[in-house]
Amino acid sequence: MANNYKNSKVDLTTTNITTLYTAPSATQTIVKSILVSNDSGSQDTITLTITDSASAIFSIYKNEDVGALSSKELLNQPLVVMESEILKVTAATAGRLHVVASYLEIT
Repeated sequence: MANNYKNSKVDLTTTNITTLYTAPSATQTIVKSILVSNDSGSQDTITLTITDSASAIFSIYKNEDVGALSSKELLNQPLVVMESEILKVTAATAGRLHVVASYLEIT
């Protein structure tokens, strides 16, 4: 088994659902951190979902507040993402939020 520490980053320039991370085949992932930064002078919200291999969508956070000119850690505990599952994020307002996920891939 190989362990690889990685990160994924997205700049939410639209209010469209945006893929943050997709677990590769034959891989389990432990997400340690999902950090959201708001570079705007106004509060915003973010939605985080996970889509399983059967395309079912599960909300992890729905319209979670992120204060103006601040950062917020979304995870209190590690999140396990299985093979082919997808983490997606959606901003309420375009051009304010940046997201960084830090994780360990186990292959």
